Formats: sequence, C-alpha cells, structure tokens
Amino acid sequence: METISNLLPFVTLGEYPEIEIPSFKNLRSKANQSLMLRYAQGLEKQKGYSDLPGSRYLGTPGKILFKYRYNYSDHFSASLVFKKDAGEQFFSGNNKYNFDFSSFSISFNQIGRMAKLVIGDYSLQFGQGLTLWSGFAFGKGPDVTSAAKKDLGLKAYTSSNESSFFRGVAAAIKVARHLEFSPFISYKHVDASQSLLPNGEYGQVNISVSGLHRTKSEIKNKNSLGQLVYGGVLQYLSNNLNIGAIAYASHYENAFITGTRPYDAKGFTGKDLLNIGLHYNYSFRNLYLFGERAQSTGGGTAMVNGIMTNLSHHLSAVLLHRNYDINYHSYFSQAIGENSDAANEKGWYAGLNYNIDKKWSASLYVDIFHFPWLKYRVDAASSGYEVQGQMIYSPIKTFKLTARFKTKLDQQNTDSKISVKYLEAVSKQNWRLETYWRLNRKVCFQNRIESCRYQKGEGIAENGYLFCQDMDYKPLSSRLSGNLRLAYFHTDSYDSRLYAYEDDVLYGFAFGMYNGKGLRSYLNLKYNLSRRFDLWTRYAIFIYPQAGTVGSGLDEIQGNIKSELKIQLRYQF
Repeated sequence: METISNLLPFVTLGEYPEIEIPSFKNLRSKANQSLMLRYAQGLEKQKGYSDLPGSRYLGTPGKILFKYRYNYSDHFSASLVFKKDAGEQFFSGNNKYNFDFSSFSISFNQIGRMAKLVIGDYSLQFGQGLTLWSGFAFGKGPDVTSAAKKDLGLKAYTSSNESSFFRGVAAAIKVARHLEFSPFISYKHVDASQSLLPNGEYGQVNISVSGLHRTKSEIKNKNSLGQLVYGGVLQYLSNNLNIGAIAYASHYENAFITGTRPYDAKGFTGKDLLNIGLHYNYSFRNLYLFGERAQSTGGGTAMVNGIMTNLSHHLSAVLLHRNYDINYHSYFSQAIGENSDAANEKGWYAGLNYNIDKKWSASLYVDIFHFPWLKYRVDAASSGYEVQGQMIYSPIKTFKLTARFKTKLDQQNTDSKISVKYLEAVSKQNWRLETYWRLNRKVCFQNRIESCRYQKGEGIAENGYLFCQDMDYKPLSSRLSGNLRLAYFHTDSYDSRLYAYEDDVLYGFAFGMYNGKGLRSYLNLKYNLSRRFDLWTRYAIFIYPQAGTVGSGLDEIQGNIKSELKIQLRYQF
C-alpha cells in the first residue's frame, strides 16, 4: 500500500488519446530531441598500441559514442547510435567510411490495432527468459522477488551493446480485446571464429558477443556469420492472467560444430534451430504464480515454475524450481540460474522479504543447484548452494545501515598435477556493511566495508578487503553537481576479487572490479551550461603501489597507474 500511495500522484486513468496526424511543423516543434556525444580514453599507453610485430591494436585508444533520440508524443520515436571502442579503427582501415558499430530504430505506438511497430533494431523479452529474451536481465539479488522476471515484450533498441538485439521488423498487434500477436523477423551478421571443415564449408563453435574489433583476428571474425531469426508470440493478456506461446526459427549461414573440450560434446550443432515455449503468470488474491516451459530442436526442454505470496502484511515469500536439460539450446535466453545459458542445470530457489517495522527490514534467499553434465573446469556432474541474507536499519529518511552476508559452495577440478582430475569443494563468503546518510539537501555520504574469503579444497584460504567512501553533491539550485569515491582494496588473488557499482556519466555503466592491492578513486562532475546543454566529465584512477605493470597481454601498462578520462555533452531541443 505504501508503494501504491507513492505512485498515485503520477497515474491518470482515462481514455488513451487518439493519434493525430502531425504536420511537418509539429514534427519539428513539438517533439523532444536529444543529441549526446561521449569521448573516453585511457591516459596510460597500453602494450597493444606499440608497433609490435605480431598481434596489436590497429586503431586509436579513444572510445566514442554518439546517440540521437527523437520522441513525438507517445506515438512515435526514433534512435540512432554510433560507437567506437578503444583500439578500433575510426574512418580508416576496416572502418573506412563509418563507425565500428551503428544502430538505428523507428518505433510507432498505439496506431489503431497496432500497439507497437518497430523498424530497425529492437529487443524482445517474454516470459521468464527461457525461450526468448534479449538485452539486460536481473539475476539473484537482495530483493528476492526479482527471481520472478517482469517481461517488457517488444521494445525499440537504443543501447550501445553490440550483440543483444534483433535487426529487422517487429510488431505487437491487438487481435482481440485480450489477445495480442507479436510477429518478428531479423537478419544480421554476428561475430564468430570459424574453421574450415572437411566438406569444404566453414563452421564455428560459438558466437562472440564482446563487440571488440581491435586486432587482425578480431576484425577477421567481425560479422562473419549471417543470422536469420523469424517467428511470433501470441499472448492472452488480462488483469490477473497472462498466457503466451512463442515459436521462432533461427538459421545460420554456416554450421555450428562441437568444440574439442569435453563439456562441449552436448553443444548445438547444425545450421537450423527451432525454439518453442509457453509462459504464464496468474494473480489470485495474495498469490502470484509464474513459469515457462521451453523446447528446442532435438528434444531438449527447459522449465521454470514459481510461486510468490504475501504471508502477512510484513512477510512475503517466493519459491522457484528450475530444470534445464543438457541438450536445450537457445541463443536468446536470460533465465535465472548459475550458468550463462539455460542448460545443464536443476535447482530450487526460496526467498523471504520481511518488513519488520518502519525501521527494520530483512531478506534471505537459499539456492540449491545441480549440474548433471560437465562444465568449464568441471569434468564431472557437480552440485552446490548459495545463501544470501541482508538486514536494513533506517530509523530516519536520511540514514540507512545495511548489513549483508553471502556464502556460496560449488565444485571445480582439482589443481593437483594428476592425470585424472577429481572435484574439490570451492567456498566463497562475502560480508558487507554499508551506511548511507544525508548531511543536508546538498550533500550525502555512503560508506562501505566489504570482505571476501575464498578457499578451494584443503588449500590456503585467500582473503580480500574493500573500504569505500563516497560523497554526492547535488544542490537543487546550482548548475554544478557531482560525486566522488575514495577506496582502498587488498585481495590475495583474482579468486578473492571484489565488485562494486560505480557512478558514471549519464547512461554510462560501471561495475568496478577490485583485484590486487591498491587505491581507487573517481570524480564525476555535471555542469548545466544552459537549459539545453549539459556537460559531464569523469576521471577515474587505479593506483597499485607495489606493482611494476598493470594488466596483461595487449592491455599491459608499464608502471603502477591506470586512469581514464571521460567527457560527455548532451543537447536537448
């Protein structure tokens, strides 16, 4: 009820206005448009930019991002994105006439029976992510109810991610009052490392999703594989019951082959893949049921079913079961689980959210999983579990204290130098204590202490520590605002590394990895040049006092400092 009360001032009930055919003048004067340009570059020279005889970066070290957005009412929008990563060529070499990556989409909304029409790049998110889900998806987290995914259906694609989208035409059509049909077709080229097969054709083991085209080998793999995807989604949508059926086919110009590693033996092979799925969610009083069943060519199935309920005004719970076959294959899945794809996994997930009173709240989840087949660095069937608990204390609106604990146990091949590998238990525990407090309307602080303990088998336990101090300055009347982080970290190895979200420029995303021993700091500043112009700058730096070099391979830097400068300008009109 508290959430509903907070939302009510922003909600209006009534007839949706019919679309008007706008004049050219209105298309220009009554639309909201924005232009954004971002440039970022590492300030220290990496090994890959040296004149090496072998593999090296062929482009310049700068990162460039250009975005244009157009919105007319709620009925029409357009987007244009250009991007260049560090090390990629810019209007030279392989990219003589353009950026390395470009994306374009036009979206029409609420035109008669056409609820949505997208031409160009788009994303599709349906059900629980087993059959058809492109783009970002949340996994397990402190809010245990996030285990039930909230699909968005068809959306125009405006991100700069170079792999998680479709390219073509898609629509959402209102067939009847509660019935909606979403047909789509997509054709694009994706990156793949290919090898010549005995039959004279080319084949590949997997698809590359990094979007990086810096070296000769990466450029060779760029857009080397044609991908055709077409199908449709039929949904029954009502206030408390949603049911959807998905069917689509994927065709690739060259065949997939199995890799040489043992766990690749069950991988997808061939050129054609058919995926079908059925998903549902149903609300009845304080119960919410959700789930999905999916099947791919060859008989592999995947299934997830869950129930969420409010046990009282203060306590809510979720229970979820998943069962993903070894031979279920989908290149467009983002389902809950331990693996990056929805295959070779069985598990039970249970979680509780407990709002004790206005000051205290707690959450807890337990996830038990089993992998019937081999995995990377796991040459046998394996099992494990994960437990996370969190407690929040907020006596006043300007102060919050968060304590979190997470423990995970799974299995990996032993590191012992023996011919026949056996599995060893791998345990990892994380502890976090975090405070947020607002000094006044302009300044707020956030402090974090986090530690990690990692141990494999009977080996020596490794530890990691992170201490963060963040400060935000956001006055309502000033043109200038910003935030600052000062952090110290110390980890015994890569296995005991720690992660922490970092503030960035608008639409930027940073999730820093803290590994080794050193200092981390960044400063973000935003300055409103005028009502229409905004300027962001970001300077971030790692300092490793005891290191002679930073990074490895072509990313190696001589010295103990790694820093980056980022500048972004946005114009709204």
